[in-house]
Amino acid sequence: MRIPFWTKRDYALQPLTSEDVPALPAIHEEDFVRPWTESEFGALLDQQTVFGFAAREVGNPRAGMVGFVLARLAAGEAEILTVAVSRSRRRQGIGWQLMDAVLRELHAQRAEALFLEVDETNQPAIALYRRLGFGQVGHRPNYYRSPEHGPTGALVMRRDLR
Repeated sequence: MRIPFWTKRDYALQPLTSEDVPALPAIHEEDFVRPWTESEFGALLDQQTVFGFAAREVGNPRAGMVGFVLARLAAGEAEILTVAVSRSRRRQGIGWQLMDAVLRELHAQRAEALFLEVDETNQPAIALYRRLGFGQVGHRPNYYRSPEHGPTGALVMRRDLR
């Protein structure tokens, strides 16, 4: 169900914990041909260098998690491991809020740069990342697979944080 554009929703962002792991694959599978499993998410969150945020609708506990982001920070450089927003909640600024939360955390940790890879056919995501100050620094051919496009490349993007 798509929420009408005139309905304003507020979302709270909270750090991801191990209790959030069971909800992650269902959201992830809406965006990825090979979604990550609960055990893969759990293993990532167990790593000291990995952190993330969950988005939940304020005042609607039944809605559960509507999006999340996972990132890794090591030796001053960070990468977005994955970001996903429930299809029913897209185009509401949740992706921007999740990325902004990661950027704030990385600034607090004095990280130097943030990298990510994005499917070259995902124009909404590419536009978001460019608005957030990312620039393309590389290309990986045949990195993703999609039912609509077959093999597609990944744009490697970077944002300097200092």
